[in-house]
Amino acid sequence: MEATTLRPRMLTAGDTVAIVSPASWPEESVPGWIAQRVEAWGLQVVIAPHALDHRGYLAGSDGDRAADLNDAIRDPEIRAVIASVGGCGSFRIVPDIDIDALRADPKVLVGYSDITALHQVWNTAGVPVLHGAIAGAHGDHVRRLLMEDADTVVDADAGALSAELTTAGSAEGPLFGGNLEMLARSVGVVDFNLSGGIFLLEINRAAGLGMVDRALTQLRYSGTLDGIAGVALGSIDQFAGYEDRGWTIVDTLRDHFDALGVPVLGGLPLGHIEDLVTVPLGTRAVLDVDHGRLTVSSPSEG
Repeated sequence: MEATTLRPRMLTAGDTVAIVSPASWPEESVPGWIAQRVEAWGLQVVIAPHALDHRGYLAGSDGDRAADLNDAIRDPEIRAVIASVGGCGSFRIVPDIDIDALRADPKVLVGYSDITALHQVWNTAGVPVLHGAIAGAHGDHVRRLLMEDADTVVDADAGALSAELTTAGSAEGPLFGGNLEMLARSVGVVDFNLSGGIFLLEINRAAGLGMVDRALTQLRYSGTLDGIAGVALGSIDQFAGYEDRGWTIVDTLRDHFDALGVPVLGGLPLGHIEDLVTVPLGTRAVLDVDHGRLTVSSPSEG
């Protein structure tokens, strides 16, 4: 797999960013809070018309959520898109995204968790994304990724649960991946494989170890993980203290990682944690397992 080729231009003061809700609806204050943070960077913000709609756990109908996202993609004034929240529902609008418009005018999509389904569409289009959010202690790093030619350096925490899966060695290649559940669900729907790339994996405890096992098995047996160069493993702390008939999340993951036979760096502050680090996906990365560091190239061009 090659790195994404359609790098968006770097944002400058006065550019406009759209806040959309392509999955679940956020708390009412969230879009305004995001807007306030982004405007403090010198950018302008538009909040999509259906960002606060409610339809069960979805932010409005599939058609309205897709329309909000496509409008942002097609609007030449909008230079980046931020998902207000994850939750559920991104997968439902995958077929409706205007890939041709995205290729014609590349712009970054910021989000994680359920937004991983949409990140695969951006990947298909050849456009990088940002896996993360502007919340937490590292929120300002999103500004640097959007407005500066900034690389991302992520140091592993040797005390984190996922650090128990760290091996040795190093790997280099484009960084792809995201939420395990959404990646597995994308098999057969979005045409993607990770050959030659570094597999970023984050797992929240939405279900038991059996679901983790099934998802990884699907990715392996479908050929999606054939030829990957390494694994960058985010937080699995939600599974701390959880066992299923004598096995832990570490046992389940080690079984699959051993079968892949590639360098694994765990302990990375990525995924469902309070102070997550935002990283680009689709750009070149270096996984230095021996020194506990992941370095990812800038998603933008000056």
